[in-house]
Order: sequence, then C-alpha cells, then structure tokens
Amino acid sequence: MYQFIQQFHSGWAYLALIMLVIAVINALIGFFSKKEFTPKDRKIAIFALIGTHTQLLLGLILYFVSPLGFSALGNMTDKALRLTSLEHPLTNIIAITLITIAWSKHKKLTSSHAKFKIFAIFYTLGLLLILKMIPWSMWF
Repeated sequence: MYQFIQQFHSGWAYLALIMLVIAVINALIGFFSKKEFTPKDRKIAIFALIGTHTQLLLGLILYFVSPLGFSALGNMTDKALRLTSLEHPLTNIIAITLITIAWSKHKKLTSSHAKFKIFAIFYTLGLLLILKMIPWSMWF
C-alpha cells in the first residue's frame, strides 16, 4: 500500500503542478491585460485548487504510512529525514493554505481586476513554496 500511495502522490504532483502553473499564468495574463473574469477563469482556478487539495490529501496519507514521515520526526539531525518529515509537509500545507485563501477571497470581490490580482499573488506564492519544497532528488 505504501508503494502505491507514494507513486500516486508523485504522479499526481505532475498534474497538480501543471494545473497550478496554468492558473498562475492565467491570473497574471488577466491581471496585466485587465480582461474580464469569466467562468473559464473560475474553472481554471478551481481545478488548480482541487488538484492541490488532492495532492495534500495524498501527502497526508503518505505522511502517516511512510517510514520517512511522521515516524521519522524525532530524527532532525538527518537532513533528508528532516525534509520529508517536517519541512516538505509544513511548507506545502502553508502553500495550499495560501491557495485556499485566494479562492475564498475572490468570491467576495466584485471587480475582475481584483479577482485576478488575488489569484496572481496567492497562487504564485503557493506555487513558489511548492516548487521550493519538492524533494527533487527523490522525485526523479
């Protein structure tokens, strides 16, 4: 079961990243071109939200079944274990929280420019945090 969840988490990461990158690019284009926020823009943002939340759920399951997750929390002297048991999960939870905040805030805004701005800022920050904490040596 551990192997399946680990592979699924790694595979889904590609989809989640692609959806998030598309949402960030769309938000930046919308913000700088001052276009109207359409249902298509909303769908792009929600697919990125769903993709990252699914990745978080898979990651949390993996965190508790993996020997590199919760059970390794006591060994903070090993850099690789510290990354997988503390830094990676904590930073990604913060990143997905930022993405969720953007989704919540955009619903209260009325202007298209403000909606694109909130997505551009928060989704970009979330993407940067996620990219920073990907365990690249373990991923490829």
